[in-house]
Amino acid sequence: MLVPPWLEPLLTSTFFTACDVHGESTRSECNMYCMDCAGNPFCYYCRSTRHPDHRVIQIRRSSYHDVVRVSEVEKELDISEVQTYVINSARVMFLNERPQPRSNKGASHICEICGRSLLDTFRFCSLGCKLVGIKRNGDACFVLDSKVERDIGGGGVSRRREELREGIVKNIYPSTPPPTSNNSRRRKGIPHRAPLWS
Repeated sequence: MLVPPWLEPLLTSTFFTACDVHGESTRSECNMYCMDCAGNPFCYYCRSTRHPDHRVIQIRRSSYHDVVRVSEVEKELDISEVQTYVINSARVMFLNERPQPRSNKGASHICEICGRSLLDTFRFCSLGCKLVGIKRNGDACFVLDSKVERDIGGGGVSRRREELREGIVKNIYPSTPPPTSNNSRRRKGIPHRAPLWS
């Protein structure tokens, strides 16, 4: 299972609480997360003092749910199967699933884990749902191919991912059977327009 060690702590963290150290300051809400330390969320001031050279992402809020900008995580995670949204001119994705009380019977695309309706042909509505999908099926991963080859060595893992991805595509989009000759009929003639009446 190719999941970065910092991802699960990120998804279970509680953000936007007041910082214990800088609680009286203006930017003291804990909305930063360090991918190197994988500890608790911290505030803007803690970042400059405790995590100056670390990989830090900022968590934001949208409709009372935690989101992260795609530009901050796409270099660290393979997010290709997760639905993204444009909010305040920035492309973001949700950290965890969001309850959807209404029925999604008419939805053409739904999240494989929580059933939330999606806008496009994605598999998951959030990073949390993708993590559950990885644990359940093992047919997806978060680590980028280049990182897998650099960290593990060789192309065996990325080859395996390609095989799985091709298998998924074949299951979703089965090949079209060739047309049979007994079903094809020739047209009886050229259609003509109805005469125009004045």
